Amino acid sequence: MGSMFRSEEVCLVQLFLQSGSAYNCVSELGELGLVEFRDLNPNVNSFQRKFVGEVRRCEELEKTFSFLEQEINRSLWPPLHGPLPSPCPTPSAPQPRDLLTIEEESERLARELKEVSRNRDSLRAQMTQLSQYKGVLTQTHSLTSSQVRTTPPRPHPLITTTTVWMMSTSGKPHWSNFVAGVVHPWKVPSFERLLWRACRGYIIVDFREMEEQLEHPVTGEMQWTVFLISYWGDQIGQKVKKICDCFHTQTFVYPDSPTEREEILQGLQGRIEDIKSVLSQTEHYLQQLLVRAVAVLPQWKVRVQKSKAVQAVLNLCSPSVTDKCLIAEAWCPVSKLPELQSALREGGSGSGMDSFYNRLPCSTPPPTLFPTNSFTAGFQSIVEAYGVASYREVNPAVYTIITFPFLFAVMFGDVGHGLLMFLAALWMVLEEKDPKLRNNTNEIWRMMFGGRYLILLMGLFSVYTGAIYNECFSRGLSPFSSGWHVRPMFDSGDSATLKGNNFLSLDPNITGVFTGPYPFGIDPIWGLSNNHLTFLNSYKMKMSVIIGVIHMTFGVCLSFFNYKHFNQLSSVFLVLIPELFFMLCLFGYLVFMVIFKWLAFDTAHSNFTPSILIHFIDMFLFTVNKDNPPLYKGQMVVQKVLVILALCSVPVLLLGKPIHQYITHKRNHWHMVSNLTLEFDAADVFMHQAIHTIEYCLGCISNTASYLRLWALSLAHAQLSEVLWVMVMRIALNGQGYMGSVVLFVVFSFFAVLTVSILLVMEGLSAFLHALRLHWVEFQNKFYSGTGYKLNPFAFSSLIHASSAM
Repeated sequence: MGSMFRSEEVCLVQLFLQSGSAYNCVSELGELGLVEFRDLNPNVNSFQRKFVGEVRRCEELEKTFSFLEQEINRSLWPPLHGPLPSPCPTPSAPQPRDLLTIEEESERLARELKEVSRNRDSLRAQMTQLSQYKGVLTQTHSLTSSQVRTTPPRPHPLITTTTVWMMSTSGKPHWSNFVAGVVHPWKVPSFERLLWRACRGYIIVDFREMEEQLEHPVTGEMQWTVFLISYWGDQIGQKVKKICDCFHTQTFVYPDSPTEREEILQGLQGRIEDIKSVLSQTEHYLQQLLVRAVAVLPQWKVRVQKSKAVQAVLNLCSPSVTDKCLIAEAWCPVSKLPELQSALREGGSGSGMDSFYNRLPCSTPPPTLFPTNSFTAGFQSIVEAYGVASYREVNPAVYTIITFPFLFAVMFGDVGHGLLMFLAALWMVLEEKDPKLRNNTNEIWRMMFGGRYLILLMGLFSVYTGAIYNECFSRGLSPFSSGWHVRPMFDSGDSATLKGNNFLSLDPNITGVFTGPYPFGIDPIWGLSNNHLTFLNSYKMKMSVIIGVIHMTFGVCLSFFNYKHFNQLSSVFLVLIPELFFMLCLFGYLVFMVIFKWLAFDTAHSNFTPSILIHFIDMFLFTVNKDNPPLYKGQMVVQKVLVILALCSVPVLLLGKPIHQYITHKRNHWHMVSNLTLEFDAADVFMHQAIHTIEYCLGCISNTASYLRLWALSLAHAQLSEVLWVMVMRIALNGQGYMGSVVLFVVFSFFAVLTVSILLVMEGLSAFLHALRLHWVEFQNKFYSGTGYKLNPFAFSSLIHASSAM
């Protein structure tokens, strides 16, 4: 918890890597993920660095791997569902000779795949063309067989146009020429229309659907239409051929003799069978290559990624004067220095000299590192979305683990809704090791799954606050007996008053009407009263103010740990204490009055209780309202003293720190910062402190009012649940008989969908965003600067996860 409360101590180290073992040392550091390397060559172009050739070599290998992966996704059968599986165990970074072997094998495999894929595509194209030719001859055989007759044939029932047999004016048969081929079905209407208009009717066209579905190797078309065009004259023939070329039809040689067509059909059948045999063997060999690629490609990808990352890190290093070693600088946690030395020793075990490191002094602030686990990662992400903590600054995530779910639950309090949220998050927690859930690429799901422990606590706290509110799907619960009783009102003897009014007012001063407070939460009898909303408004509004003042005061107190750690004890007296005085003398006193009123006035004096709001206004006006009785004796004196203390804290907060810094500067005369002498800028310091003072004083007022959103959203959630129950579920519960059961089932399904979509998802998201704002603005603003930057250690695991996510 110490490293969670404050970031780990990080130091700057200088690594001396021997030239022969630098690659292995960086590889070991990448496996461990210990250090973040700094660029020692910021002015050198990335194309002029020492190891740019090795980086480009790895990039070329990645291009080859991309081609192999495309071929796997395109041609592997059965296809893979999802990306390639990750290698287990993860291979280490390859040595240069191993990388050369990977390069040779991958290029040979890619070359074979290209050749086999090209041959397969060529064979498929040939088979498709031959099958189309066969279909043309088969489909049009019945049309052209009429030419051998001496009398006009009877029309075929499938022919949509006239036959091709015609008689000339002399009574002799007139023979025509043919153009046959295939065309896409969606081109047929425009193709036929253009033929008719261009040839002026001097042609006969017939279209028939091809029985066999053939896939085009380029367009992927499956269905084809066979056409046969009979024309007279060379000019008409040239027009027909040009139109066919324009529509990208596939035309074939069409013999006039039926005998020739039969011979061609037999030859086509034999060639198709031969191509099918060769294509089957080619496909089988292609599948063998793809299976081999699937087996080796994941390991190759990981090893090349690691090698590329190592070479990129080596480009950040600078060579020594003698060029016998590489010098690198890196940020490393102090607690990991023994592991760093062990990794350098392990990486340089094969060389004559060991690599080593030296700690360097550094004037720039180190990066921030908070070690997290699956439970704390979600809460740390909420804090870092506002800003990364400065080095060794107090981490708000420690307290956010409790305060964030609690503030969310105050706005979302409902036993039923909280239980549903808790069960959904509990399922994600129990199944968190399931690869299907962890590797899901949906962005919304990854966000919810990453915050599963946050949702779990949000649901659990919502069950607690819902029990306080006594609400379960907007219905009240009665685990204990109510503290209010109706019978003593009838026993009092005022029956005429009871009969003349629709509502019964319970008087707590009558003996037996009010026997004591409810054991836990709100008494369920308030759900039956007509002033239920008025009571809850008063209760939740005061509760919001109390929670807000406590939350902000706690944030101000946390700044003490920052001042103490950074040796700014003067800020404790000149900033922290004035801020606490201003906060507690005004708004802390408001909380005191609320709690004092709850404790000091019982039911016997309930009709004479003073107004806290009027007292708070009179406190600033230094006046006394005779119509509003005091809470206690000497209240006016106490309030005047508190206001004076709050007002006196403002000039201390405004002028104390600048004056102290000015006196300190005069005592030392110059401040040494980075070996440069900087003169003290009094105007800048005063302006910065003036902005801070105005922001804090006005923020105390606006931030306290901002916490009233707890009351507003809690009330909105309760009323929306009430409306959904009354308008939907209550209607179904009034049904009777079998039909009532059917209606109840349908309405309950509708009610469940609305509950999940509106009350859980939409209302939950709204409460989440408001709780987020309360932490970022009202809480963290009191002590948290968030101006640091994260430590991003060089780790192979993060690189591999990032590439797999892409």
